[in-house]
Amino acid sequence: MALTDTALKALKPRDKVYTVADGRGLYVEVFPTGGIVWRYRYRLNGKLEKLTLGKYPALTLKNARIKRDDAAQAAAMGTSPAAQKQLAKQAAAEETTVAEFGERFFREIVAKDRADATMPRRYFDKSVVPAIGTKAVREVSTDDVRAIIWKKKDEGFDAAAGQVRGLLKRLFDFAMTAGLVSTNPVLALPMRHVHKAKARERALSPEEIRTFLRAAFESNIRRQFKVGLHLILLTMVRKSELLLARWSDVDFEKAEWHIPAEHSKTGKPHIVYLSTQALAGFKELQALASGSELVLPGRGSLTKPFAHNAINSALKVALKGQAIPAFTIHDLRRTASTLLHEKGWPSDVVEKALNHTIGGVRGVYNRAEYEAQRREMLQSWADYIDQLLETGRVIRGRFLQVA
Repeated sequence: MALTDTALKALKPRDKVYTVADGRGLYVEVFPTGGIVWRYRYRLNGKLEKLTLGKYPALTLKNARIKRDDAAQAAAMGTSPAAQKQLAKQAAAEETTVAEFGERFFREIVAKDRADATMPRRYFDKSVVPAIGTKAVREVSTDDVRAIIWKKKDEGFDAAAGQVRGLLKRLFDFAMTAGLVSTNPVLALPMRHVHKAKARERALSPEEIRTFLRAAFESNIRRQFKVGLHLILLTMVRKSELLLARWSDVDFEKAEWHIPAEHSKTGKPHIVYLSTQALAGFKELQALASGSELVLPGRGSLTKPFAHNAINSALKVALKGQAIPAFTIHDLRRTASTLLHEKGWPSDVVEKALNHTIGGVRGVYNRAEYEAQRREMLQSWADYIDQLLETGRVIRGRFLQVA
């Protein structure tokens, strides 16, 4: 019996896939998930073939029958509808551009691997798309990707060049999986020739902390970055955690900053207990935020945060001409950890304040939050930074005024 719209709407999923026929080879498959797919079964040169027509209800009963009739006519003329569909699909895939395929890559691969895709997305949009975005994926050569990567190196950003190289390799690995290319053009450019990551061991000495803060506050970088750099040192947080912070996360009365799971590298919520100096810093940033929900709204926008490299650039500007070896913002966390350990604070308390995952058996059984110890330690750390500042001339403005 032929299907009707009423009968199609009444189909219910079962534990296993089942089929319901319409007529002349047309039928639907009903999946346990509730999905319904139109299929057409026919014979060509004595061999049984099957063609997928589309999903119901996007493909209606009436249109499914029209597609069935078109396929039947092709089969009657000795042409395989299934083979034709495969060739058309292959032709479309061969014309897929890097920009188009990149959207699929971020949706199906990156989004599942990373909670925060901000940096790979930025590299893709700013470095890859302008260079090869309109080029078909199958036409991208090693010379193309080399030009993109070496442009970053020529600009002096070797680490960023390594990040771009890694992004391109993963994108073309996925292109191989999807059948768009047979080889990965990035493999001809070994990472060791692009950027060799060094083990991070940089920790600032007390004198370097004083030089860094003096340079930052006396520089012409934005006031938000001066306060932000100081806050990162005081709170021991990651740069991204501050850039993504919202005022709804900050409790001034309890002196707490709650970092939600989606902004935490560990994937778990984290509480930062705020010293009086850190609270003063947040109060100043709130005045500078002009009513934005973000703690650090970007330039020209109250709804988007600063780019991740903006504060990096600010640090470079602040340190220009200073007699201090180069360091990264992340090194401020290592600095705090090193000096706090040297001052005798328990390792578990320091690691918890850093929002590190404690490994091994100890990590499994130790669920302590150490709130009282962390509050005491972070206040002691902020007071210590104050003492360092008092030994030199620092333009502090409102930042160190405790309310």
